[in-house]
Amino acid sequence: MSTILGVNAVFHDPAAALLVDGEIVAAAEEERFSRRKHGKDPVPFSAWELPVEAMRWCLAHAGVEPGGVDGIAYSYDPDLAPPPPAGSPDVTGADWEPLRTLYVRRVPHFLATALPGLPDDRLTYVAHHVAHAASACVAAPDASSAVLVLDGRGEAASHLGGRWRDGALDVLAAQRLPHSLGLLYEEVTAHLGFRRSSDEYKVMALASYGDPARFGAVFRDRVRATGDGGFRVDRIDLAALVPPRPAGAGWGDVHADLAAAVQVRLEEVVLDLASWLHARTGEAAITLAGGVALNCVANGRLAAEGPFEHVWVQPAAGDSGTALGAALALAVRRGERCAPFTTAALGRGWDDDEVEAVLKTAEQPYDRPSDLAEEVAAALADGAVVGWFQGRSEYGPRALGHRSLLCDPRRPEHLGRMNAIKGREEFRPVAPMVLAERASEIFDGVHPSPYMLFVHQVRPDWLDRIPAVVHVDGTARIQSVDARDEPLVAAMLRAFERRTGVPVVVNTSFNTAGRPMVDTPQEALECFGSGPIDLLVLGPFTVRRARR
Repeated sequence: MSTILGVNAVFHDPAAALLVDGEIVAAAEEERFSRRKHGKDPVPFSAWELPVEAMRWCLAHAGVEPGGVDGIAYSYDPDLAPPPPAGSPDVTGADWEPLRTLYVRRVPHFLATALPGLPDDRLTYVAHHVAHAASACVAAPDASSAVLVLDGRGEAASHLGGRWRDGALDVLAAQRLPHSLGLLYEEVTAHLGFRRSSDEYKVMALASYGDPARFGAVFRDRVRATGDGGFRVDRIDLAALVPPRPAGAGWGDVHADLAAAVQVRLEEVVLDLASWLHARTGEAAITLAGGVALNCVANGRLAAEGPFEHVWVQPAAGDSGTALGAALALAVRRGERCAPFTTAALGRGWDDDEVEAVLKTAEQPYDRPSDLAEEVAAALADGAVVGWFQGRSEYGPRALGHRSLLCDPRRPEHLGRMNAIKGREEFRPVAPMVLAERASEIFDGVHPSPYMLFVHQVRPDWLDRIPAVVHVDGTARIQSVDARDEPLVAAMLRAFERRTGVPVVVNTSFNTAGRPMVDTPQEALECFGSGPIDLLVLGPFTVRRARR
């Protein structure tokens, strides 16, 4: 038996993933254990913090002792990092970069402390963007593909363009820092009063309210593909365009216009990079990873306008996914055959007896309906907000029917209600889940779309039927649900359609602002008790909010 533990820790979203004989058996982010959003702050002096609980859980889930681990793959290679300034022993210089590198070189010592019994010769450093790339091209269903990685930064680059074929990754282009599409987007995120390396999706949502033409010429002049597989991002004086928005302040047209300008320019450059890759590789498919690949608007445009027949995005495309990617890269290096990624449900789960024990300990009244799908569908059709906790938790940032909040999309007021429950900005949309066999008649775009990674146009006949999930620009980020993969969710959607004629339900993550998604039954109960959620579904059990 071959066991490879993948670890991401150096920047943000620390995570662990475990391969056993090339199969992905477990993957989890440290935030789900620590309850700290993104696991830690993305600063150099936090680089030593390992995903200790996630690593321990992955091994325990598979019944593997630390001494039985054949390899540990760490998703950053210190040999590729910028060297310290000549003659300077100061680890705080160069924006603390030498300190980050020092911590990474000492990872073997940190691992030995976290996982007693781990042999000291099992660690392999995997280049950050190679780990991102492997999380996409090795995990994808396509035997060969072009590969595009875009994020804030790796060791010394912010991008990788390549080709995966015959079990090997050929790197064709890599954009060196300081040029970075991801860091540009982070800068705009911070300028608009949001948290960098965290809230970029808010900028994407705000962009739909703006006019990209207002600042478009500036971004076209300063951000451009270079025709050789790379790009340039020259400095933009954002304050000269828009005064910095204080966190929590109101927003206006000028903020939305800035968001729209950076969003549209990002989409255009992604299309340019993809076109270059297609010309170089001739591949029919492209696989994507890196934080920029979580931009579902750009993904949707690439699928619609780009040269590739198939676009596959790693569901954990951000840095958490490099834990899986590093493990896959090491497995490939060792000649192992790796199974494709087929589900994001790779985290912790509880059986029915364990869930019931939690309910009894909480002295919480509960029921066990004879037909759970019908019970939930009836509640949704009656206007209830439902907390939905089923199976193993999702790997990556999307709630995909395992840790979700659900409600009726026919009621326009439900957008505001969901945002109020979660403490979110009013401009942010909520997403629909839809029966896979009905998706194409309601949404125009990539099908199937099981991981919420593409934006779709809502077809005109449905705009007024599901107003709660239609964004201001007439789009929606859908999750298509196949009964073969998610039989209970599909049964609930069918039951809801029988009552309403609509095979769509609102699906957003089961959490409140600034907190990770709930991961345990106890956390689900706590979230249910702290907000106006009408019905909680925990495995086969239901808990109803007491009416006063």
